[in-house]
Amino acid sequence: METKKNEKIEKVEHKCTLKDVLDIVGGKWSIPIIYTLSEGTMRFKELERAVHNINTRMLVKELKSLEANRIISRKAYATVPPTVEYTLTLKGEKLRPIIDDLHKWGEEYVDL
Repeated sequence: METKKNEKIEKVEHKCTLKDVLDIVGGKWSIPIIYTLSEGTMRFKELERAVHNINTRMLVKELKSLEANRIISRKAYATVPPTVEYTLTLKGEKLRPIIDDLHKWGEEYVDL
């Protein structure tokens, strides 16, 4: 197909860049949290024990960020002591195959 000189060629701007994606899931703890929650709903303490070497303050910060980005959902129950559960949203579930592929790549190519 031939274009004329006066015809404008419009560029489609992408809504999201790789930088935007990494801002959401590129934190040191984001992917381990998402990977852990891919096993199912977890309470805060279960998640804290499952994500090795994370401290409580950092877990709270990352969970708030992931919740704000709608990667996870938080459900609080009015119990004593308070019970809070975290689960992946549909948006978070869509990351599972990507994280699984990253995990496989790491097993094959990362030498520790």
